[in-house]
Amino acid sequence: MGIMDMIRRSMRSFLKLEQAQPNVITITEAMTFEDNAAKNQIWYRGDSYELDQLYKQLPHSNINFWGATSTPGQEIRKIHTGIPGLIVDRLVDITLHDMNDLDFAEKAQRTLWEEIAEDSNFHDQLQEAIKDSLVMGDGAFRISFDPELTSLPIVEWVGGDRIEIIYNRGRLKEVIFRTHFTEHRRSYLLEEIYGYGSLTYKLYRGETELDMSATEYTANLVDVEFDKSVILCLPFKIYTSPKVKGRGQSIYDRKTDAFDSLDESWSQWMDALRSGRSREYIPENLLPRDPYTGEISKGNPFDHRFIKVETAMGEDAKNTITLQQANIPHESYLSTYVTALDLALQGIISPSTLGIDVKKLDNAEAQREKEKATLYTRNAIVTALQDYLPKLISMVLNADSVLKKEPLQKVKVDVPFGEYANPSFESQVETVSKAKTGGIMSIEASVEELYGDSKEQNWKDQEVARIKAEQGVTEVNVPSLNEAANDFEIEKEAEDAEDGDDRTEDLSHESEGSAGTSTDSER
Repeated sequence: MGIMDMIRRSMRSFLKLEQAQPNVITITEAMTFEDNAAKNQIWYRGDSYELDQLYKQLPHSNINFWGATSTPGQEIRKIHTGIPGLIVDRLVDITLHDMNDLDFAEKAQRTLWEEIAEDSNFHDQLQEAIKDSLVMGDGAFRISFDPELTSLPIVEWVGGDRIEIIYNRGRLKEVIFRTHFTEHRRSYLLEEIYGYGSLTYKLYRGETELDMSATEYTANLVDVEFDKSVILCLPFKIYTSPKVKGRGQSIYDRKTDAFDSLDESWSQWMDALRSGRSREYIPENLLPRDPYTGEISKGNPFDHRFIKVETAMGEDAKNTITLQQANIPHESYLSTYVTALDLALQGIISPSTLGIDVKKLDNAEAQREKEKATLYTRNAIVTALQDYLPKLISMVLNADSVLKKEPLQKVKVDVPFGEYANPSFESQVETVSKAKTGGIMSIEASVEELYGDSKEQNWKDQEVARIKAEQGVTEVNVPSLNEAANDFEIEKEAEDAEDGDDRTEDLSHESEGSAGTSTDSER
């Protein structure tokens, strides 16, 4: 092969790669954060009539079950299962039920917080905050003052559909609270802007900004300035939204289509039951008639109780009523419904938490396994509360200091929570007994494991003492050794090994001498 042939072959085998040209991809979001929050609130309310109205107005939803329109004369009943609302209610219940008393470092701060919490009905507001954060995505607590109502700071919760959160380089800058109200048949919008060291108000009617004295509702509102290190509001969220930066994500996001399919599967099953009712095929001369007019009674789409057939006119013909019952594939409908339900609950909550029976298993470990999805969601809520509540309490107590023109205080508070879906007491006793018998657990550890935070430390100490007394375990003080008695001293271990050998030898000789001396003295 010549040189030219080799060059030609290498040119034929050469692979040239060109870089791909960048493409512009434009995605149009279906809804804003506020629109999505409103949609999720309708799902939480769980009214089938409201859901039907909602999806009739949403764009690109005519193929959804709730947005589809039936053919005239063939309408089907649309049923809502209520699962979305139940999910949120149960998560709120199991979270707040295990919330223990707040642990303050200073008693005075505890007393003040308890007064403010009772005055503002904080427990109900916290329940509302968790619910709104799960449904809408987020919200914010705000602090306000009204001497006509109370001398204490007022804690208020506002849902995420009524606020706008503004960040600067990833840090909270201000929160705008929007309130719509009507006065003298005119609609107004009040904006309350909470920033660090300031609280300002703006009033709008349409797009026009008005003076605060334009309405009776806002006539007494004035801008306030205070310590620049304090802000009198705190946004709260459990999950972070992947769509809107800095906002929270609802647990309904990515699940509304699954909820729609669940309602469709249940409605289809119930429609099949209604359509599959028994039918009576009745000859015309045997049809039920109106007793007053003699006219044939008309059926309706709800019952379809009978169907008219021609009257037999033959010589030996008999007019009889025939009854037929449809064969409904219940197993197929059940399988579809269970699959749709599993998909709707997946990653949020366990079916057993909602009271849905999923293969009865007796042992506590299996029950705990069934609750794992609920545990993960509950842990996310608990983590958020343990992060936000100390900040909120510190903000509220310092707001009181600002009101009284006192220096700001450092607030240290812990938010303890109990465990959820613990093993039963019987199973704990069995486990602890085995560990105690095996010699790998002390009495103190076993009592702590059994009772934990359910009993006070003083009670647990007394229980340990009672158990030891019953088992005959007594504590004996170990006698101490005087290291310098008369002329005898114990040499320290810090000396080197060679000195240690000599010391051993000296001690042995000294022991012999001591023994001899003792013998001589006896003589």
